[in-house]
Amino acid sequence: MKLKDFDLTKDELISMAETYMNETFKRYDFIADENHDEVIYDENGGQYLDFLGGIAVNSVGGCNERVIKAINEQASTLIHASNYFYTVPQTVLAKLICESIGMDKVQFQNSGAEANEAMLKLARKYGNDKYGNGRYKVVTALNSFHGRTLATLSATGQPGSAIQKGFEPLVDGFKYAEFNNLASFEEACTEDVIAVMVEPVQGEGGVYPATQEFMQGLRKLCDERGMLLLIDEVQTGWGRTGEIMAYMNYGIKPDAVTMAKAMGGGMPIAAMCATNEAMAALGAGSHGTTFGGNPVCCAASYAAISEILEKKLYENSKEMGQYFRDKLAGLPHVKEVRGLGLLVGVEFDSDIALEIKHNAFDKRLLMSVVKPDTIRMVPPLVIDKDDVDKAFGIISECIPE
Repeated sequence: MKLKDFDLTKDELISMAETYMNETFKRYDFIADENHDEVIYDENGGQYLDFLGGIAVNSVGGCNERVIKAINEQASTLIHASNYFYTVPQTVLAKLICESIGMDKVQFQNSGAEANEAMLKLARKYGNDKYGNGRYKVVTALNSFHGRTLATLSATGQPGSAIQKGFEPLVDGFKYAEFNNLASFEEACTEDVIAVMVEPVQGEGGVYPATQEFMQGLRKLCDERGMLLLIDEVQTGWGRTGEIMAYMNYGIKPDAVTMAKAMGGGMPIAAMCATNEAMAALGAGSHGTTFGGNPVCCAASYAAISEILEKKLYENSKEMGQYFRDKLAGLPHVKEVRGLGLLVGVEFDSDIALEIKHNAFDKRLLMSVVKPDTIRMVPPLVIDKDDVDKAFGIISECIPE
């Protein structure tokens, strides 16, 4: 759909949105009209280098040809059925995911928050089945972000923050420990705890990667105390960090892992994967979804994941991410550059991130701000050195003196 299809001007469309839509996002004065590879186009055909990537969604590039073909072909035969029936896209996608990441079972969902909600339900059910109803708590990391449903909001380790304020009382059953501090997690994991849940890289929290010692220590801790290790890879999964899944950077395997964003090639789909032992807790009737595993979304996901695997985009992510971080570290007022692969965070020595973001937008580079002093960039995994050099050049011009 285009403006011309409805005989609307840009101002009229924005006015319409403000009239009829509940705005919970601070939007740009910008209409996203088209997106191809690493470029997004506005309503006038203006080109923007997209280092926002649909917030880590467009990993195979905007409007990837393979994804479009899969969507069109599937939409012409079966758009929706029901999870009471078997469908080909859902089944072959489940096999591809499990065999690619070394997990046993998949539970499809619609969004990252839903996938995390399913994983939390899995942990509680597992604890109840195995130990009785006194072992149900989950320890998450301070500064984490796991979603905006009531349970995932409660799991988010940002007590008193704006995203939690006003939604109290939060859901019972969550404890917080310090990220990258194994001793803090050991202390928090009392006898009523059934699982530990962490992000391999705290994206919304400022782009802080977990250390090798911390992740391997959590795996050992969970094994010793009969707990599940839950990994939230909604943002980090499918090539973003330089491996197929971020946990592979640490040489560990979780009991359950969630994914979303990149896996759909732009379509809304998510999943929670687990080992046979853990997933056995969610038997018939214990969990469900109407749209999770939708045939069109699964066809798109099969195409997107196949593209990532066959073209080894995770290797390009590792190479381009390191190249980008090395360049950014030399800029003035940069306090620290963090990240894994093409999940890149830049912390400045003062609260200038928002100014840099707006200056970059004026120069047609898109990015996000995760803290007043920190920008985050999650471009498509198909970018090359020319794209990185262009983005770097714009950022260097946008830092205030």
